[in-house]
Amino acid sequence: MFTFQTIKDLKTFLILWFSQIVSELGTAMTDYALVIWVYEQKGTASSVTLLTLCIFLPTIFFRFIAGTVADRQNKKLIMLLSDLVAALGTLIIFALYSVSSLAVWHLYIINTLMSLMNSFQVPASFVATSLLVPEKYYTKASGLQGISGSVVSILAPALGSVLIAFGGIKTVLIIDLISFGFAFVVLMFFIRIPEPVGNEENSVPFIRSCLDGIHFLKEHKALLHLTFFVAVINFFAKLGGDGMMAPFVLGRTGNDQRILGIVQSSVSAGLLIGSIISTVMKPVKKKCRFVFITCALIFTGNIINGLTISPVIWCISNIGTYVTAVIMNVNLTTVMREKVPVEMQGRVTSAQDTLKNFTIPLGLFLGGILADNVFEPFMENENILSGIFGTGHGAGIALIFFISGLSGMIISLIRLTKPVYKDLDK
Repeated sequence: MFTFQTIKDLKTFLILWFSQIVSELGTAMTDYALVIWVYEQKGTASSVTLLTLCIFLPTIFFRFIAGTVADRQNKKLIMLLSDLVAALGTLIIFALYSVSSLAVWHLYIINTLMSLMNSFQVPASFVATSLLVPEKYYTKASGLQGISGSVVSILAPALGSVLIAFGGIKTVLIIDLISFGFAFVVLMFFIRIPEPVGNEENSVPFIRSCLDGIHFLKEHKALLHLTFFVAVINFFAKLGGDGMMAPFVLGRTGNDQRILGIVQSSVSAGLLIGSIISTVMKPVKKKCRFVFITCALIFTGNIINGLTISPVIWCISNIGTYVTAVIMNVNLTTVMREKVPVEMQGRVTSAQDTLKNFTIPLGLFLGGILADNVFEPFMENENILSGIFGTGHGAGIALIFFISGLSGMIISLIRLTKPVYKDLDK
């Protein structure tokens, strides 16, 4: 629970955390508005997944360098510069849209550039949190960050829809820029991020330092195996439910944005509930075993969503799925904070992120291509699977949901039999 002493110990972190909520809400509303705009322009699942794909590619290619920079350089400066570039990207989108010149390919390029800077901000923010938060509060801090992300996810579709209806996309972009300004001022003038004590990494050659994260994982085989497990899980998550939810709902409901907002809000409600539970619950002792069990439960949500056309069941399933997902991810994050020295966390987490996320673009790309060119055409008319998944728009994506969900569940349960992970539960 949160006592007065806890709040006092976490004062600086809490100020930063709140300012980031405001900024993330503005960004999330913009993302929501642009996904709808892109789908209206193209009407294909691949156009939406390609937008997400542009976010991940720079992160994968530059994260090794970014992690080393985060360990060696001023974390606050990295975060400020990254925020400035993000604001500039939003400003460019606003300008193009204002003169009716915005095209889908503009968003692909801008998302790629913004993602490049985000690849530096993520490790810097991770290390900054470890430096601002005493070790005994790591789980609480992860839970609070989960709560903020959940609140943003709940509010963004609702507020985004209202703002689009009454003020259009331009209003959403303006509010995004205002929220950025607030967070930037707070970070600039009210947050002091200490540097790790005894950090001598600047004397190590830069290229060698970039590879330290990989070397650390190779020496700690349990962490390396856990990273590869998450890579496989990420592939199936993006191939199915996590990466294809928007085109799935829009296809099944005849492009009903209201239902999409409700379904996305149910996802966010699950994230919020899971974050609250993670913040107040006692730390799990056998975290790895817990991760595999909860991951298997998460993928049952894909199976349920694929087998029904009811938005109510989608919402119930998503709430349960994402409650479990947050609790699982909090335990994954805590494992990294506990097992990796703080002066190496930038490099190690960056190496881990690169290895576990390189499958995400593949999942997104393959999911969009398979949906548009294989599964959706196959399920357009009556066939042997129509009695299970129906026909028409969205039925092919429902079949992808089922296949990816079953695969992810089986892979997660198999991990329980592997002894290599026992070291992480000590």
